Formats: sequence, C-alpha cells, structure tokens
Amino acid sequence: MPSPQARDPYAGNVLTQGLGEILSPKDALAALMYLPPRPDALDGMPRHLRLHQLMDVRDLHVPSLIERQLQQTIGLMVRQGYKYRDPHLSTTWASISGESQRRGILLPQAVAASVEGLSGVGKTQACLRCLHGFPRQVIAHASFARMEGGLQQPVWLSVEVPPSGKAGDLARALMEAWRHATGSNRFDSWLSKERIPDGMRALDEWRQVAVAHFLGILHLDEVQNLFKLGSLKQRTDRKGAGDAPALSIVEDQVLRWLLYLTNSGQIPLLVSGTPDGIGALTKRLSTLERLNTVGYHPFEPVRLTTGKELESSFLGVLARYQYVRKPVTMDDTLARLIIDLTGGIHRIIIALWVAAHRVAFERTQDDLRMEDFTKAASTWLAPLAPAIAALQTKDASKMSRFEDLVRRDTTFWATFWQNTASLPQ
Repeated sequence: MPSPQARDPYAGNVLTQGLGEILSPKDALAALMYLPPRPDALDGMPRHLRLHQLMDVRDLHVPSLIERQLQQTIGLMVRQGYKYRDPHLSTTWASISGESQRRGILLPQAVAASVEGLSGVGKTQACLRCLHGFPRQVIAHASFARMEGGLQQPVWLSVEVPPSGKAGDLARALMEAWRHATGSNRFDSWLSKERIPDGMRALDEWRQVAVAHFLGILHLDEVQNLFKLGSLKQRTDRKGAGDAPALSIVEDQVLRWLLYLTNSGQIPLLVSGTPDGIGALTKRLSTLERLNTVGYHPFEPVRLTTGKELESSFLGVLARYQYVRKPVTMDDTLARLIIDLTGGIHRIIIALWVAAHRVAFERTQDDLRMEDFTKAASTWLAPLAPAIAALQTKDASKMSRFEDLVRRDTTFWATFWQNTASLPQ
C-alpha cells in the first residue's frame, strides 16, 4: 500500500505542509456541519432562561451541496496556487521580484472563483466556514528559503469590501486584516494615518507583501460595495418586469487592481456578493471566465422539501431545537408556511423560529403552534413583510427596492437580536 505522502499530489512543497488532509465529499460535509447542544431538562427551567438557550440556533449550520463544492473549490485554489509558487522553483522568486516580466517568464494562470446569493442566504458564513476548515490561518516557518528569520505564511485572508468602495478604505481593511492574522506591524505607518491618501499605492504595497509571504487565498466579501446602487427613489421608479437596477463603479482603479491580481496568478481570489454585485463585477472585468476559472457557486434560498427528505433538510434539523415541553411537528404544512413567511432566506428563518418561541412563551401552555409563526411574522418581523413579498415575486426590480432591508448589518437586525435575547418573560 502506498504511503500517505505518495498519495499526496503536493508532497515536497513546503507551502502545502500544514494545510491538513484533502477531505472526501462525505468528510467535508461532516466537517462543515455544526449542531448546537439539543434542548433538554426543560422541566423547572424558567422561560426567560430558555429564551437565552434558544439563541444557540443562530449557530446551527447544515451545509448544502453547493457549500461542499465550495469547500472543494477553496482547497483546489489554495493548493494549486501553491503548486505554481513552490519556493524550490526559480520562477517563483522571479515572479515575486518582478523579474519574470523582464525575462518573459510565463506567470501561473489566474485562479479565481465567485460566490453569489441574495443577502441572508448564508454565503458569507459558508465561505468563512470553508476557510476555517484549514488547521490554522497562518503557518509559521522557523526557517524558509531566502528568508532570514523564517516566514509567516497566511493560508487565507477574508475581508469585507468597505461600504465606500474606495481604494484607500479597501487598502486599510486589507492591512488591518493582515495585522490581525499575522501580528505584523508591517503596515503600521499606513494605519496610523486617519485617511490613506493614495489608495492605489497602498493596495500595491499590500499586494507585494502578500505575494512575498505566499498568501494562499484572498476572499473579498460584499463585492457589491465596489459599486453604487441608485437611490431608493430611482429603484422604485424603474419600470418593466425583471428590470434590474443599474450599478455604477465607485473607483475604476480598484477594478483595475483586481484585474491585475487575477491576471498575475500570484494570489488566488475568491469573491462573494449579491447577484447585482457579482453581475456588475464580471461585466466590468470584461469576461465571466476570469472570476470563474475554478467555479461559480450560486447560493439559493432554502427550498421546500417534503416527505422523507424534510427530516434531513435544514428545516427538519431546525425542528429538533424546540424549547417547549410540547413541540410542534415539522410536517409539509409547517415547512411550507415557514418558507412562505420568510422567502426561504436563512437569516429570516432563524429569526422567525426565535420570534415564534417568544410568542409561545407568552401563553400559559408550554407548547409551540403553527399560528405562533404567523403571529411572529406579523409582529416581530413585520418590517420585513414587503421585502419577503418582493422575494416571492422573483421580480428583480421589486427585489432591488428592499436589498438594504435584508442585509446583514442593518439597524433592524441589530435591534431584533438585542431585543429578542434580552427582554424578560
């Protein structure tokens, strides 16, 4: 039987040491799954304490097939990227120094992928869970070729594109993420400035450092922030079914920087964002293939499953987390009601589940009922009703009017979770 090293297609490359084993599809799904402790011993537990236990469902994670594929894609991107940047190859150092361009050495092919989905469907969490699947974010080499004092090798870095979409703000976010991951003070002079005046110079300097330290993959989340969405009035005034809102670039130089990043092949790039953002990005970069050399991963709202499939689905697993003595049965009727009330958006489903418990806790009987979900949707989640109605139509122009409402970091969500967790019973 061949040794594990003989079966490793990247054996001998110091950059791939410490990445962990390459998981099978079955093992990948198991690694991505997270089930909080099941509710038990409810007898004698006051409802206001159960409410705080209930908040554990926010951490529940049931990976989908597309997430398993994303996990495989990220593994391919990191390992294939390191294959062509093996420090034992002279071309690697020529590429880092910039000598490859002068000598006409062919650079490695661009390695990039994209993740697309509506706000709230779980694409960001999926990306982060896949990245955290590596044993460590930074691999420390006590000694390293041509590096005095060893090397800090970041396997991955994840950064949310700042709302401004400007080069200087993106550079700051990248530098802060680098400092947080590696502990390096390399960019302190830039970060000490209240405002980075030359965003492109800062981005180029960050890229040079990231390349020299063999960053495995860069994840840019919320890429729609690179573009300006029209005002609510402009979106509301748009006519025509399926007429999606036009986006305009904030700073074209940021896209040119991303274009160079992908063309150079020096850092694999994973981008994630809403359909309008991913669409605008691929159009501005001229070719869809550039951002999908390793894969395009569309994350969809939770689909209605019935019969035997329901038990193992996300809703079936969620049904195990009921903090009442008499739970409701998760059948086809309840599943359909939940999908109708939430549009299948993962974040809203969890919010509805928590809010339905709050409604139930106000009764004398210790049970959960179907009508609790309807009442929770019309009270606790009432501000989301117009957005959910638009989602149900699948009309791009209608959905665009409410994009701000279902994003992750809105005042609504901050207030909802704070109030839900803290109000007494």
